[in-house]
Amino acid sequence: MRLSYDDATEAFRAELNDWLDRHCPVITPETVMPRSSADMVPWVRQWQRALFDHGWLVPGWTPERGGRNATPVQSMVYLEEMARRPVQRTYNPQGLSIITPSLFDYGSAEQIERWGMPSLKGEISWCLGMSEPDAGSDLAGLKTRAEVFDSHFVVNGQKVWTSGAHHADWCWCFVRTDAEAAKHKGISVILVDMRSEGVRIRPLAGLLDREENDFNEVFFTDVVVPRSQLIGQLGQGWSIANGSLAHERGMMWLTGALALHGDVDRAIRECQAMRSDGTRLGDDPRVRDRVASAYIDSQAMMAMGYKGFAKFAKGMVSPEHSVLKLFGSESVHRLREDMTSVVGAAGIDLTGQRFLRGMGANGPWPVAWLGQFGSTISAGASEIQRNIIAERVLGLPRR
Repeated sequence: MRLSYDDATEAFRAELNDWLDRHCPVITPETVMPRSSADMVPWVRQWQRALFDHGWLVPGWTPERGGRNATPVQSMVYLEEMARRPVQRTYNPQGLSIITPSLFDYGSAEQIERWGMPSLKGEISWCLGMSEPDAGSDLAGLKTRAEVFDSHFVVNGQKVWTSGAHHADWCWCFVRTDAEAAKHKGISVILVDMRSEGVRIRPLAGLLDREENDFNEVFFTDVVVPRSQLIGQLGQGWSIANGSLAHERGMMWLTGALALHGDVDRAIRECQAMRSDGTRLGDDPRVRDRVASAYIDSQAMMAMGYKGFAKFAKGMVSPEHSVLKLFGSESVHRLREDMTSVVGAAGIDLTGQRFLRGMGANGPWPVAWLGQFGSTISAGASEIQRNIIAERVLGLPRR
């Protein structure tokens, strides 16, 4: 079978690559962004604004919102090509991929004008206040409360694993506004200014580099939030959460597939390279078997992804997307663990690691392997995904 795109789609790809060739920032050790991506330094904001102004930020949206009315297939091609570049389209991914589209879905015209459009232009950065110490993957179990008054809310509680909170201007925050309602029905979404009195941020130490870590704990102590910063209606938080995460997961399978494909290509190159003792990693049949298995996974993931996308584009239900996130994050993790064991002590050298990671390169295999643990948790931990697939896709009983 030969999979290919039509002429119009290839013309779209060529136009995109021509623009990127002329405008993509030159990455150097001085300008590269660390992996903690929410630090919206000037060149990052300028890059996002350039994409917005030329319709390349979210091509599937209207020109007024940083797009060019691209088709779903063209949007997929866009993500394919962007993944091959040394810079991301935004360094505040939760702001662009989750919060801003949710603002357009649920916010008022005034809220869209105040927060939505500046977010697209790179003028505002966001963090997502969802996970809590006792409610990591169980949003309905959140305890951060917001007392409701006529003109404002008073927020008390804690969030954890809050990516980019130490650099964010605003927090898209899920809070409990009705303690008497059912767990799913007493949740609301409010916008919290991260400079408000009573907001305290404590970065969490990472495995590898404390300075580059992106996770934080956020504490709210009697934080006053104007009533005008409520998104949607009181108690609508559960449905908003489902809509927000749908935005995040829409094309996530492609990100995972391209990450796996890139890792496989790198593994093949390293297996073919001659070492100082005149041997190659690929001389070992066990190594060849591991890399071949990963290659098969990458091809299966792309085929499954295209099948699911074709269904989605036709308005059909796509159970493939429920499987792809789990399959992709676990496959990447498995290959990186295999390559870590293969390279052994050679993988310990972290020379130039900050520059490599900032460019989006994997760096040493052990670093890539350790970093991949987070991808098996974000947007739905693997254990939770298995439950969802079992119950909602396969129809298996809960017990």
